[in-house]
Amino acid sequence: MRKIIALGAFAAVLALAGAASAAEIEVKMLNKGAGGVMVFEPAFVKAEPGDTIKFLASDKGHNVESVPAMLPEGAQAFVGKMNEDITITVDKAGVYGYRCKPHYGMGMVGMIVVGEPTNTDQAKAATHPGKAKQAFATLFETMETQKTAAK
Repeated sequence: MRKIIALGAFAAVLALAGAASAAEIEVKMLNKGAGGVMVFEPAFVKAEPGDTIKFLASDKGHNVESVPAMLPEGAQAFVGKMNEDITITVDKAGVYGYRCKPHYGMGMVGMIVVGEPTNTDQAKAATHPGKAKQAFATLFETMETQKTAAK
């Protein structure tokens, strides 16, 4: 009986330790920010599996949703409602692309890189309208710069 209680307590401690180590990262949806108009701030986020990303509807007229061609295999797609905060948990390693649907063509996009970006080629192959194409190119450059700096 004592072994069962001890094992249960040990499992609870491990579960709490895992939950305590997960980070919560905030991303604002803005009409105007340091990167210009119609932006996510920050637009580039580095995270680890189990971290949560909280998208804050700081300005009205925005939502956030995943770009279907820019998700790691097995990752859950997400769609937030207009003018509402949404929190997601990233549990698969890879590149997650996201957009504000009404301002996608204006380049209101962002990227989360979780752990090792295993789906980079697939994510780079995704097509985008208008300014979103250049915005994602810049985000991929940021990813490469950070990978080089970490070595």
